[in-house]
Amino acid sequence: MKIIPLLFFVFFVSCNQPVKKTTLPEMLATGKWFDLSHDFSVNTVYWPNNPTGFRLDTQFNGMSPGGFYYSSNAFYAPEHGGTHLDAPVHFAKGKWSADQIPLQNLLGAALVIDVTDQCSKNADYQVTIADVEAWEKQYGKIQDDAILLFRTGWGKFYLDVAKYLGTAEKGQEATTKLHFPAIAPELADWLIKNRKIKAVGLDTPSIDFGQSTDFKSHQLFYAENIPGFENVANMDELPATGAFIFALPMKIKDGSGGPIRIIAWVENG
Repeated sequence: MKIIPLLFFVFFVSCNQPVKKTTLPEMLATGKWFDLSHDFSVNTVYWPNNPTGFRLDTQFNGMSPGGFYYSSNAFYAPEHGGTHLDAPVHFAKGKWSADQIPLQNLLGAALVIDVTDQCSKNADYQVTIADVEAWEKQYGKIQDDAILLFRTGWGKFYLDVAKYLGTAEKGQEATTKLHFPAIAPELADWLIKNRKIKAVGLDTPSIDFGQSTDFKSHQLFYAENIPGFENVANMDELPATGAFIFALPMKIKDGSGGPIRIIAWVENG
């Protein structure tokens, strides 16, 4: 009969023990990190009519007069090229510049919509409302304040400029020869009216397809202060749901965009 009071005592003590809270470092240690950014180098992809690309100039590299090794560089980079941010002011007067975008709009749950099959058959493919609705049938309605990423499969061509852009030619005339997939303006309009997303990104050079001349998806999203991430890398490593994105650009005052380091965290399992 003494066993019953003992069990009650054990139950009472266990119920009154403080629950150990999981710290943020402990939680992050249970997941895996992914780098979604291409590095910046002479191979960084820019629009064909951009007169310059990324340049790294060595200021000093070697042993200093003080007897210790020292290196320092200067770099030049246009705002829009490589893995970068499109700030809303890029296509919408009076909207957020790069330094004005709230931090909470640059991080959050990421949803990845895979349209690689469609794009593999058509370099000028534009992601449709039907593509998103099909994704929602499988994974559920797009949650509020999500960062919406579109995986076209184009990222694997990044170092092959002719394939990635549709042309390796340079100059203004080359812009008429661009071919790569992106987001249909009809989808951009539908997302704005029917869903609440923080940001949009994809693994191509632009959120408008290569043959666009009015960049309507840019105009629509950015007018609503929804920033864009272009040339996102390694998107094929992310699950359709469950990733958390940190997308932090250079804080360029009054900038229309800038280089961005995007990383993702995914919980193990």
